[in-house]
Amino acid sequence: MPDRLHFTDSDEANALIAADPMALLVGFALDQQVTVQKAFAGPLAIRERLGALDAATLAAADLEPVFRARPAIHRFPGAMARRVHDLAVHVQERYDGDAARVWTGAPDAAALRANLAALPGFGEMKIKSLGSVLAKRFGVQAARELVPPHPTLGDVDSPQALADYQAAKRIHKAEWSKARVSPTP
Repeated sequence: MPDRLHFTDSDEANALIAADPMALLVGFALDQQVTVQKAFAGPLAIRERLGALDAATLAAADLEPVFRARPAIHRFPGAMARRVHDLAVHVQERYDGDAARVWTGAPDAAALRANLAALPGFGEMKIKSLGSVLAKRFGVQAARELVPPHPTLGDVDSPQALADYQAAKRIHKAEWSKARVSPTP
C-alpha cells in the first residue's frame, strides 16, 4: 500500500487518500469538472470542516454547508454534496461503513466492476481509473482486468507523473473533441 498518492499539491491530502479508502472514493466522486488536484484535495477539506470522513458521519451530515463554505470544495457544491452524501449512504448500507470492502470483498474483476458501477456517480471512466489505481498502486488483483490501455491516475506515482498525465489527457480530449465535431463526408 502506498504511503501517498500524488494527486494533489498537498502532502497531507495525498497521504489521506492513500490511507483512507473512504477518502479515495470521495476524491473520485469529486473528480468531475474540476482539476484532479481540486477533486482529491476535497476529502481533506471535508474532514477538516466536518471533523471526520467516515461513511457514517458523512451519511448523517448536512454536507451542503460544508461544501459551500469558502473556499468551496467543488465548483458545484450542492450537487457534489448530494453525491458524496449518497456515496456515504451506499457505503454505510452496503458495506457496513467500510469503504475498502468495495474492493476487498470482490472475488474477481466482474464483481469489482459491479461494486464500482453501483457507487453513486461512478461511470465507466471512473471505474477504469479507480480500477487502475487499485491495481497499480494498491496491488488489488481483482482490479487488473479493469485497467485500460491508455494512461490513467493509476500511472501517477509522482508530482511530475501527474503533470505528464494531465498534459496527455488534455491532448487526448482535444483530439476526441476535434473528431466529434469533424464533418463526415
